[in-house]
Amino acid sequence: MTYGYNSRYLTKDGKPWFPVMGEIHYSRYQDSLWEESLRKMKAGGLSIVSCYAIWIHHEEEEGVFSFSGCRNLRKFLQLCRKVGISVFLRLGPWVHGEVRSGGFPDWLKAKEGKIRLRSDDPAYLAYVRRYWEHLWAETRGLMLGQGGPVIGIQIENEYGHVGGLRGPEGEQHMRTLAAMAREIGFDAPLYTATGWGGACTGGLLPVMGGYCEAPWDQSVGELPANANFVFSHIRNDALIACDHHVEDALTFDQSRFPYLTAELGGGLQVTRHRRPVASGPDAGAMSLAKLGSGAALLGYYMYHGGSNPEGRLSTLQESKAAGDLNDLPEINYDFNAPIRQFGTISDSYREIRLLALFLQDFGADLAPLPAEILPEGVQPEDLSTLRLACRHDGEHGYLFFNNYQRRRQMAAHPGVRLAGPCSAGQVEFPPVDIAPGQYGFFPYRMKLGEAVLRSALATPLCRLSTSGGEVFVFYGDWDPRFCWEGEARAQVLQLSRAQALRAAKIHLDQDYLVLSDGFVWEEEGCLKAEGGSRTLLAAFPQFAAVPQGFAPCGKDGEFFLYQRICSGQEAAVSLVPLGEEEGDALYRLEFSYPEGHASRASGWDVLLTLDYAGESMDIFLDGKKINDYFYTGQPALLSLGYFGFPSVLTARVHPLRQGDPVFLERWPSLENGRACRIEGARVCLNLR
Repeated sequence: MTYGYNSRYLTKDGKPWFPVMGEIHYSRYQDSLWEESLRKMKAGGLSIVSCYAIWIHHEEEEGVFSFSGCRNLRKFLQLCRKVGISVFLRLGPWVHGEVRSGGFPDWLKAKEGKIRLRSDDPAYLAYVRRYWEHLWAETRGLMLGQGGPVIGIQIENEYGHVGGLRGPEGEQHMRTLAAMAREIGFDAPLYTATGWGGACTGGLLPVMGGYCEAPWDQSVGELPANANFVFSHIRNDALIACDHHVEDALTFDQSRFPYLTAELGGGLQVTRHRRPVASGPDAGAMSLAKLGSGAALLGYYMYHGGSNPEGRLSTLQESKAAGDLNDLPEINYDFNAPIRQFGTISDSYREIRLLALFLQDFGADLAPLPAEILPEGVQPEDLSTLRLACRHDGEHGYLFFNNYQRRRQMAAHPGVRLAGPCSAGQVEFPPVDIAPGQYGFFPYRMKLGEAVLRSALATPLCRLSTSGGEVFVFYGDWDPRFCWEGEARAQVLQLSRAQALRAAKIHLDQDYLVLSDGFVWEEEGCLKAEGGSRTLLAAFPQFAAVPQGFAPCGKDGEFFLYQRICSGQEAAVSLVPLGEEEGDALYRLEFSYPEGHASRASGWDVLLTLDYAGESMDIFLDGKKINDYFYTGQPALLSLGYFGFPSVLTARVHPLRQGDPVFLERWPSLENGRACRIEGARVCLNLR
């Protein structure tokens, strides 16, 4: 298998390839749950996992290396190979990643002044080489050419933008690091570097980013309308790391490289002073804008949240006390990601999956198509112009529309007459009403098997290979008005958008489309489903064998229904107020579980949800802090299985006061100018 790229797209075995990539930090998640999470990522439509190897997590003390437990990089990569998902390994040595000192260990930072960090200083390079040689020992045999999953290496991060040298010296340092990595043995076909904000790339394949907000911005007020929701040929996102130097100019010639993203915000990690909440539509509309703007890789940071591991010498989060610019939770790295801190899936997971499933089946067709912006130059604060783009080759294409702008109200566009550019004359669509907040894309002259779909007011989701023939799945909330060229017709299954958000493509004896509110996947030829005790699955076509733990319960249109068989036992929680201490509110949480529970690894979990109001909240088990939350207006979620099903926890809520210098999209109700309370606690089973 070979990988490469040209000026417009990535290639796999010499053919156009349009993957979706998502970031997970193995050292921020329990190793016993890695395989489960990797399967969730793959089922979400991802082809590639990206991950930082965070230096301070592996060598917190000088010369003392740790690659066990959640730091077991080799085990993580072996599981990626087992699951069948490729890997981009981001070596650093500096990574940022909301980590203490950007991932540099304290002992290395202490040498600053004696040696020049992030430069070609031989003393610094010697430390990098030693660290990378230890990483190489863990990854030996797992590069692509050795039958492993690692197809890409990223060098450094935001180099010359957030620290580091600029100009010729910076470019040379990037080349030095890349040459060292290859010399050590990191032999991968794709080498990348972040390209935004004037960062140095050293001639490596540049990757870009885009976030729907900027929790690192030092303001505590509303930010201007975000440019990532307009179609544009501008690749640079000026918001990324805007608390540091920002350079609008790119250091590379973008005409030579495809438009690849590695850091589309799958969510946002809140800071103490700024706490925006990224929603599913935020991720969906922003991703669509990048797709319509010509992107050739959708890469998400983060795709999977986690928790900072426990340090031996200090806490490991970014903080002002450590010399960083922002204060973050000590433990919680939830990120409001598509897969959240404890493995639950979010609305963003479902939104991204819509595009990822499409790209798995039709990405090779989309990837070579250049983007035309219709019209050019729309500004983010323009809430009345319908934003359009088209990716086409003059013969066929995909027409994108976006009428969504985060935290803004867009105008309605009734009776819009869309048209796809075509050398033989425009392909006109029937009139369509596009409401505020809607976004999507329609195909025209799209080849579906032997048929050609001239136009449709519906969006392609995936292709199913079934015993009854090939079925093409579309979705949307308009009358689809499928219009075909000639006599040939393809078999089409039409879903509403709400159904599509619940849809997963599963291959067992044939392809199935499964609708579920939880998470479903294939494992060793069997269907697995995660969700509550009353999980309902809808499948098309009918399963050849009823999934284990389920029973048939009827039919709904084209879909066959299956209900989970469950004993009905549930967990319970009691919330006991303990009064106040030093102005904080204290609570005791007592739990009871169904009989015979064992561990989360055995296939089930109990999720605790806390509705609370305060500046922040800490959770303790036997006096040790196990999680913390910065208040955003969202409930706090905790996996009890992650911590061995404790019988008792304690919670400490810190007060939020009127006038506190913090940006919140939703403030709680205040009593006497403050909020400091838990309003409710509930638990639910999460079964597999």
